[in-house]
Amino acid sequence: MPTDIRPTTGQEALELLKEGNARYVDSLTSTDEYMQRRPELVKDQNPLAIILGCSDARVPVEIVFDQGLGDLFVIRVAGNVVAPSQIGSIEFAAEAFGTKLVVVLGHSKCGAVTACVETLINPDQNYSPNLQSIVDRIRPSVYNLHELATANGQDVDADELVDRSIRANVRMSVSQLRHGSRALEDLTNSGQLLVVGAEYDLETGKVRFLDS
Repeated sequence: MPTDIRPTTGQEALELLKEGNARYVDSLTSTDEYMQRRPELVKDQNPLAIILGCSDARVPVEIVFDQGLGDLFVIRVAGNVVAPSQIGSIEFAAEAFGTKLVVVLGHSKCGAVTACVETLINPDQNYSPNLQSIVDRIRPSVYNLHELATANGQDVDADELVDRSIRANVRMSVSQLRHGSRALEDLTNSGQLLVVGAEYDLETGKVRFLDS
């Protein structure tokens, strides 16, 4: 959809989605190899990787990794946080499809991490209970960085703190997946599953894979 066309109502947005799906259905007769694979995916899937990514609309995972239909098992949640539903989804994919790789994909300028940093800098910041629950899951990875930044009594560089916190949050999610599930822990310890973290740069489009 052209970037200069944006709906002004929910109904207009719905119509754009309907039109987009119609174009997609029309493309199913295309000779494109990804479209040719669609019929075989009706019965089964065999994703090469599981991606736990952020909901941010600027990080479309299949496009970022240049993958097609059926190639990725994607779970998206604000702040790429780990909660029981995400763990269960990853367990399902790893066990049901034998997928060998999990990537926790954070990204620059993450709004959820920024919200968490803002609550530390300004404790009076208020969010809805549901958004606060996401912030609370990110907080442990950010808190120590904030404490170090303020230990010398100087003002906190919020942008720098957000940048560092994004990577810390990814690493925390990786650790939670490796050690917060017996099923996933057994798979990683036996070498059947690799869990890694990564950060997508909105400006360059590059994905940087992080050290453990």
